Amino acid sequence: MNITAQLHTAIEAALKAGERILDIYHNEDFDVDFKSDDSPLTKADTASHHIIMSYLEKTGIPVLSEEGKGIVYETRKDWEYLWIVDPIDGTKEFIKKNGEFTVNIALVHKQVPVLGVIYVPVLQELFYAAKDLGSFKAVDVAVTAAVDAILNTGKQLPLALQKEQYTAVASKSHLSPETVEYIKTLEAEHGEVATISKGSSLKLCMVAEGQADCYPRFAPTMEWDTAAGSAICKYAGKTVLDWETKEEMRYNREQLLNNWFLVK
Repeated sequence: MNITAQLHTAIEAALKAGERILDIYHNEDFDVDFKSDDSPLTKADTASHHIIMSYLEKTGIPVLSEEGKGIVYETRKDWEYLWIVDPIDGTKEFIKKNGEFTVNIALVHKQVPVLGVIYVPVLQELFYAAKDLGSFKAVDVAVTAAVDAILNTGKQLPLALQKEQYTAVASKSHLSPETVEYIKTLEAEHGEVATISKGSSLKLCMVAEGQADCYPRFAPTMEWDTAAGSAICKYAGKTVLDWETKEEMRYNREQLLNNWFLVK
């Protein structure tokens, strides 16, 4: 498996998807439908899915995507490698037009993420990571940027950031009572704790880059919400800890709903 070639493909796919998403975001009216779990779906989600699939299908590696998730476990349990994709993570943020949505692409090997790409189209930020390469952040990444140029400008994570106090990142849309309680335990340990709210997988990225010390997520998420972020955290020296198993989060499970987790 040539991980560098797969990284190139994933970044290209994310940028091309981002280009179409921005086109819809800025120039088109979009209808909002609702999936069976009442989560929103727009034509940007669907367009992004088709663009990403057009790139990943060429790799010959099977794909598990939020917009194509009806693959039974009996079929996928023997996959050694698979892509896990969220064409738009943070559709609620997309609809609100606050810019805090991402394109997530991960490559998983035997349940462990070995590559992750998270593109933030509105902010023109790209987070990417691969096994034996590390985890990086590139800024001012236009949708038309050349992949080799991006790889030459990415800064390794975590960044050398100065923080005044212990910082926890929390969801903008899903702050559960259990999360509030956990933050209270942090305050008992660290004194005053700063909290930052962010949408989508940007929360995992904030821990990876060092803006936040932890991200407790005691509310539902799915594998495609976290797989790319798990890779970016892992290769930045951070851990996405499954709250039930007390081990690193694993992927391509029979149950695609994640357990609660803690990133630190």
